[in-house]
Amino acid sequence: MAYVPVPKDLSKVKTKVALNLTKRQIICFSLAGVCGVPVYFLTKNSLGTDVAATLMVIAMLPFFFLAMYEKDGFPAEKILYHMIRQKFLRPGIRVYRSENMYDRMVELERLEKEGAKLEKKAKEAREARNPFRFFKKQKRKK
Repeated sequence: MAYVPVPKDLSKVKTKVALNLTKRQIICFSLAGVCGVPVYFLTKNSLGTDVAATLMVIAMLPFFFLAMYEKDGFPAEKILYHMIRQKFLRPGIRVYRSENMYDRMVELERLEKEGAKLEKKAKEAREARNPFRFFKKQKRKK
């Protein structure tokens, strides 16, 4: 009896359109041909066959990369988009800064003491300028 291997995760199975290639691969290979073949024919006479073929392959490589590369279920252009967004479009390392509540309480207490001193000074200066200060009842000291 013949056995057929069945993948455990069916979400990773790609639908093949023609020649055991997916629609994405067929489109990318077609674009590679559209870009690479004219490069070969335009440079064949002036640079020679070897150099023209090398240039054609170099012109086709990005399309082959886009057609074949996939990592963690993401195609190459999504990975490149995420990399560009991470490196250039978003801010860099975000520094974690915690708030020390104790320092805030100490600072608030210091400001309150300083404010109380200034209020006391202002009151004393106001009383010193009062011409009727001698007529006020003196507070008794116990």
